[in-house]
Amino acid sequence: MGLALSSLEAIRSEMEEWEATTLAETLRRRPERKPEFKTASGIPVKRLYTPLDVAGLDYLRDLGFPGQYPFTRGVYATMYRGRIWTMRQYAGYGTAEETNKRFKYLLKQGQTGLSVAFDFPTQLGYDPDHPMAAGEVGKVGVSVFSVEEMMRLFNGIPLGQVTTSMTINATTNAILAMYIATAEAQGYEQAQLGGTVQNDILKEYVARAMYIFPPEPSMRLAVDIIEYCAKHMPRWNPISISGYHIREAGANAVQELAFTLANAIAYVEGALERGLNVDDFAPRLSFFFAAHNDFFEEIAKFRAARRMWARIMKERFGAKKPRSCALRFHTQTAGSTLTAQQPLVNIVRVAIQALAAVLGGTQSLHTNSFDEALCLPSEEAVLIALRTQQVIAYESGVTRTVDPLAGSYYVEWLTNEIEERAWRYIERIDRMGGAVKAIEEGYMQKEIARSAYEQQKAIEEGELVVVGVNRFRLEGEEVKVELLKVDPAVEEEQKRRLRELRARRDNRKVEDALDALRRASEGEENLMPYVLRAVKAKATIGEIFGVLREVFGEYKPPLIF
Repeated sequence: MGLALSSLEAIRSEMEEWEATTLAETLRRRPERKPEFKTASGIPVKRLYTPLDVAGLDYLRDLGFPGQYPFTRGVYATMYRGRIWTMRQYAGYGTAEETNKRFKYLLKQGQTGLSVAFDFPTQLGYDPDHPMAAGEVGKVGVSVFSVEEMMRLFNGIPLGQVTTSMTINATTNAILAMYIATAEAQGYEQAQLGGTVQNDILKEYVARAMYIFPPEPSMRLAVDIIEYCAKHMPRWNPISISGYHIREAGANAVQELAFTLANAIAYVEGALERGLNVDDFAPRLSFFFAAHNDFFEEIAKFRAARRMWARIMKERFGAKKPRSCALRFHTQTAGSTLTAQQPLVNIVRVAIQALAAVLGGTQSLHTNSFDEALCLPSEEAVLIALRTQQVIAYESGVTRTVDPLAGSYYVEWLTNEIEERAWRYIERIDRMGGAVKAIEEGYMQKEIARSAYEQQKAIEEGELVVVGVNRFRLEGEEVKVELLKVDPAVEEEQKRRLRELRARRDNRKVEDALDALRRASEGEENLMPYVLRAVKAKATIGEIFGVLREVFGEYKPPLIF
């Protein structure tokens, strides 16, 4: 890295001598454990890395300085010396009151931002009394079907003073509208609000299947939010382009990075087609990645992501503002790596993953709870998860300097290698016509399925060791963890609240708002103002998306083999 040619030749010569003598003698006496070492993404890893492996690296071109293009070393000049990342634990279950209690507990314990998990009916635009909601109300997140539930969710929490992340996609428009209305009821203007909605519908077709409409109207709704926030909510992140769920579905690190950036390109193109100026919305785009167990690969992935996005924005889209080129991201430790066997070992996994996220330069972080392979996180488990972040932040010393692993021959080589492999995926997707076309043809889905199969095969054959699962098992193991379960009575309670709401609201006002939304959705207007009007009239999420289902139809996925 910046060494003279004569120095590189000297290193090459000395390395050949080392291989022929010291290494050869060691291998004769003590052979290596396996013939080939690979990262979790299948990238072959050499025995040793030297300046020879990064000879083409140009410091100013490829690394630069923190807070400056290409942002490889971080999006802020001082990183954690100035401000620790936001500790944003994902939470939500049962009723709004139960989740509100968990929020307040976490804030009291030192959490610095909120993150909301919504149940399946809320994510798919069904009210609690819909047949499709049966058995799912409040189970994997909080049930929020109206603005009144949103007000209960944030009761006593000043929304102008805390940032909130909401993992919501197909129904983002209604959920964001409810949040705005709740904040206004507290006395705040929407321009004061800080936070994020995920609003990444493309990854739903690829990884989670929490979609409602076909891709075209879904993209319209996503861009509506980008446009609306650019004009009215300057502190709000209108989208969090998510690699996390792609990774949880079985993608490897390279695929996670490539498919996430390909989706991001599609959103930028959609906003530009709407007539927006790239520098008016790009600074508020955000990302969401997973952190898995392969420590150095994850760190290199995050560094490569920043450099790739900077170049995409500057060279492909002509962004002028530095902030338009800066990839800011939230990280969550990997739920798919957690085991039901020996669940306390998950604490160690989460700590390793969280440290990788921090050394990779994340802006906010969720650490999973050790019991999540068994149940919703208990209060004890979520406290340990939060404390894990706090130990890294305040006891480990890794926050004292910016990008401390920069210059590592292995880390820099691996960053380059991941980037090169990710570019190959993006170039192929471009040749197919972009992310939407690639999704419609099932390309991303097939690649993820192939990767998931290979990972599972490696586990079953013992090539990939999972402690407590295929090695180091305990005979006659009993899980001694207190399980958190949602009371089945939650569903009946939510149905009762829904009936009461419909009985006492001004139903004529609701119908007028829904009719206006229907007419607007048949045209080309931004639908956010119409959804906000319906929410304030106390229309439910099922009613709002019932109207949109009539206009847009529902998506039926292709069969993927």
